Amino acid sequence: MALRVICLMSRFNAMGVTTACRSMSSKANSKNIGFVGLGNMGGPMASNLMKSGHKLHVFDVSKEAAGKMKAQGATVYDKTSDLAGKSDFVITMLPNNDIVWKTYEEMTANGVNENTVFIDSSTIDPNVAQQVQKLVKAKGGRFVDAPVSGGVPGAVNATLTFMVGGTESEYECVKTILEGMGKRITHCGSYGMGQAAKLCNNMLLGISMIGVSEAMNLAIRLGLDPKTFSDIVNSSTGRCWSSEVYNPVPGITPTAPANKGYAGGFSTELITKDLGLASGIATSSNTPIPMGAMAHQIYRTLKSRGYGSKDFSVIYEFLKNEKNN
Repeated sequence: MALRVICLMSRFNAMGVTTACRSMSSKANSKNIGFVGLGNMGGPMASNLMKSGHKLHVFDVSKEAAGKMKAQGATVYDKTSDLAGKSDFVITMLPNNDIVWKTYEEMTANGVNENTVFIDSSTIDPNVAQQVQKLVKAKGGRFVDAPVSGGVPGAVNATLTFMVGGTESEYECVKTILEGMGKRITHCGSYGMGQAAKLCNNMLLGISMIGVSEAMNLAIRLGLDPKTFSDIVNSSTGRCWSSEVYNPVPGITPTAPANKGYAGGFSTELITKDLGLASGIATSSNTPIPMGAMAHQIYRTLKSRGYGSKDFSVIYEFLKNEKNN
C-alpha cells in the first residue's frame, strides 16, 4: 500500500502540475525547449536559453535565422509538430494573430505530449490567446500567454519583463524558464490577461514615443542643444522609457536604433499592429482611448509613407522633416 501511495504521489500533486512543471525546481535543470520564431526578439531570447544550459529545438521560416541558431548548437526542424514532439516546453514568438493561430493548428494537428507546456510570447489579441489555450488543451497540452516588454536590448541582455496569463500553477511552472530570458516575471491573471497587459503597455509606449519626439523636435527647432534638453527631461517630470532608454534623436542614447539609421529594434509595422489590436479591444469593451486612437493613425501614416520596416522611434525623423502648414 505504501509503495502504491508513493507511486501515485510521483505522478500527481495537489495542484495538478505536470511532470515538466514539477521538475523545474532548479535553474540548473536542463530542459528540451522548442522555440518558434527567431526574429529580432526571438533569436536573442533563444540564445539566452541556450546560455542557461537548455537544449534548443528551433524553427523559423527564415533559413538564415534558423542557421544562426544551428551554429550555436540548436537543432533545426522543418516542421513545428516534430519540434513540439521533442520539447518539454515550446515558446512561440510570432508577428500576428493569424500566424500564431495557424502555427498552433499545425503544431498540434496530430496531438501533443501531455507534459508539454506551450508559451506564446507574441503580442496578439487576448481573445485569440484564449482560443489557442482551448485548442492546446483539447489536444492534451497546456498553454500560457506570456508576451514581453523591453525591446531588443531587453531580449539581448535577458532583462525582459514577461506578463503571464494562466493559472497560478502554470505561472509557477513556466517562471524558471522565463527567468532565463527576463528579470521580471509577473502573473497577470487568467488566459489572455498577459496579452491585455501587453497591449495596454504598448499603447502607452506608442503615445509616449510620439510625445518625446514632438518635444525633442520643438526644443531643437527653438535652438536648444538636444543633449542638454534630453538631460533636463530625464531629470524632470517628462522622464520616461522613450526619453531615457530609447531616445529617438540620434546621438543621445548610444544603444538606441536612432544611432543606426532606425534599423532593427521594434518596427513601425509592429507598433501599428499593436495599436490596432488595442483599438479593437477598446471598441469591444466600450473604452475611450482618444490618444491611443490618434497614435494608431499617426503610425499608420508612417507605415504608408514607407517607414514600416524602420524602428518606431523613426517618428522623430518624420516630424523633423514636417513643417507646420
